[in-house]
Amino acid sequence: MDLLGEIAARIGEAFGAHLRLAPYYLASFAAIAWLLWRLRGRPGRFLGWLLPRQIYLHRSHMVDIQVFLLGRLVAATGLFARITFTAGATLLTLALLVSATGGTYDPPPVSPWRMALVTVLMVAVIDFCGYWVHRLHHETAVLWPFHALHHSAEVMTPVTFYRKHPVYDLLMTLAASLFVGTAQGAMLFLLVGQIDMLTIGGANAAAVLYTAAIANFNHSHIWVSYGRRLNHVFMSPAQHQIHHSCAVEHHDRNYGNVFAVWDWMFGTLYVPERPETLRFGLADRAGRPIPQPHPDLRSAMLRPFAESWAVLRGRRAAPRPEPETPARRKAPGTRAAG
Repeated sequence: MDLLGEIAARIGEAFGAHLRLAPYYLASFAAIAWLLWRLRGRPGRFLGWLLPRQIYLHRSHMVDIQVFLLGRLVAATGLFARITFTAGATLLTLALLVSATGGTYDPPPVSPWRMALVTVLMVAVIDFCGYWVHRLHHETAVLWPFHALHHSAEVMTPVTFYRKHPVYDLLMTLAASLFVGTAQGAMLFLLVGQIDMLTIGGANAAAVLYTAAIANFNHSHIWVSYGRRLNHVFMSPAQHQIHHSCAVEHHDRNYGNVFAVWDWMFGTLYVPERPETLRFGLADRAGRPIPQPHPDLRSAMLRPFAESWAVLRGRRAAPRPEPETPARRKAPGTRAAG
């Protein structure tokens, strides 16, 4: 393949069908939103309800789009693909397990139910990894500036999901390599002789169905809650929107993406009793809004480095101080695991 062809292929892959903004995912988002609109009594014209001008023309959303495009260009370089070590972690884990059990390996058979189990387990492993990487960025002063970019969004749209600093994506990629590789090695030893998952279009079927049904509501103005019981198991869009809230009682809550179980287990879960009015953006520990630190792409990319370096040098405190203990930050509508 010539150079231009390789560049075109990389760009095509970076903007490929796996994105939450792929046409069929946006179509499913609009279709489900239409059903919600009807169930909620048709509040105004549908397009105006789905795509409010004050949100989609907001300056914050314009920065979302710019960060998204830059992120896709970074992805097109193949940088993150080159630094993953998933295969190595898989082989090392498998070798250690084989060695620990006598040095022989009899691959377990592959069956439909085992494939289904592996499919769900892989989603759970990635979500568990995401919980801890996400939480680490909130609770580590030197890392917070790189995640603060995501939280500085003043309005929420599906594009906001991609309002991430490359450093955050880099650390997530490295952590996922370790978590996924270790999990795959264990599954090869215990469950299946080869990692076969149920797929749709070559992607994990469970992840595809989740993205088509609900993922784009997480970063939106549309409140969707599963109810108190299910909100302890699965992370609803309402709960993720609460994670972005300026309110003190919402700080450092609901780190999970698909599952709420991790937050429930580790004392960071917030379950709303009813719809809440939310203000998005950065705020200090007292809930006072912080002026937008990322009004353009340049500040979005460069300011986190300056703030992180200042923390390392001890010249200033972190933009958001260390989180309160779970006992102190417990809020109405929330209960801890156990």
